[in-house]
Amino acid sequence: MNRSLLFGSLVFFLWSCQSGKTENGIKPPPPAPVIVLSDEEKQKYHDISEGFLDSTLLRGKFNGSILIAKKGVPVYERYIGVRDFREKDSITASTALQIASTSKPFTAAAVLKLVEEGRLELNSLVADIFPGFPYQEVTVKMLLNHRSGLPNYLHYMENGGWDRKKLATNMDVLTTLIEWKPNRAYRPDTKFNYCNTNYVLLALVVEKVSGMSFPQYMKQNFFEPFGMNDTYVHTIEDSSRIAPSYDGRNSLWALDFSDGPYGDKNIYSTPRDLLKWDQAWYKGQVLSQALTDSTFTAYSNERPSQHNYGLGWRLLMLPNNKKVIYHNGRWHGFNSSFARLTDEQVTIIILGNRFNTSVYAIARKFYNRFGPYDGKPGESEE
Repeated sequence: MNRSLLFGSLVFFLWSCQSGKTENGIKPPPPAPVIVLSDEEKQKYHDISEGFLDSTLLRGKFNGSILIAKKGVPVYERYIGVRDFREKDSITASTALQIASTSKPFTAAAVLKLVEEGRLELNSLVADIFPGFPYQEVTVKMLLNHRSGLPNYLHYMENGGWDRKKLATNMDVLTTLIEWKPNRAYRPDTKFNYCNTNYVLLALVVEKVSGMSFPQYMKQNFFEPFGMNDTYVHTIEDSSRIAPSYDGRNSLWALDFSDGPYGDKNIYSTPRDLLKWDQAWYKGQVLSQALTDSTFTAYSNERPSQHNYGLGWRLLMLPNNKKVIYHNGRWHGFNSSFARLTDEQVTIIILGNRFNTSVYAIARKFYNRFGPYDGKPGESEE
């Protein structure tokens, strides 16, 4: 390109940015800020992370992967142990582990993307989406913020006689709700009650509205666009390729009926991919600003608490106005902790496939190494 053409293009670009429109009349997205982290800063945060983790989590029998980032730049990264204790294959940066309930923010984002596109409304009744659904007052928003009052399929299906060895599907959960009509846990929208049924149904909502399978929708709309090449939604059909999980004695955790559904869990990912997911939120690539703000708003305020829930995300809100956007996961030997300290732009990602409940309390204490997040660790949340 010659100098005059280059100059003309630059002038047009600057004019377009100032006027808020391109030649097609479409407002361009704001340019992503250039993140610069000096070598001294990288070393500082590496040393903070290493010192804390060496004296806490890594003193035990941790098996998994860890990534700590500042302003999107990894400052500490470790891969410890093996993917499969039978094969002794090492965990690497590309080893996808199940993130358990840390899958829920992805499911929520899929639903909210459909809302943003005008294909769904937050206050849509679930009974209007699924004919025969017996809980008439429940809305999509109540599923997202865990205020639906629905019974947990993990309990009512087992108590109702479902064969534990027969993997259930999302449709099985919906069918049993319609046909068995188990008693609801409480009246809808009266309080928060964490319930996996909500997110199994939300994955079905995505499929019904989009006309695509949930795994394909997530791949096409999030994983591929964000470069999350080692991330996928596990289905019953591809069970042979997943990383297994283990109890604290290194015994293989056997699958049961509840390992089938997705949406509430069953996304497999890596710390590097989850950092891309984290950064996509900062760059405004996931949802519009209005819906992003709604996502990170607390919806259960019946009683004062530092802990709350948005639309797919847990929220820690401290008296000093510090806020943590996070989600933990715990499922059949898998443990995950994914926290976003947005004031400091620090991201904490810990994944494991050998049962280790210390992950959550240690991650919570880790916040204090980056800012004033003092307080007692939260209760067991999964």
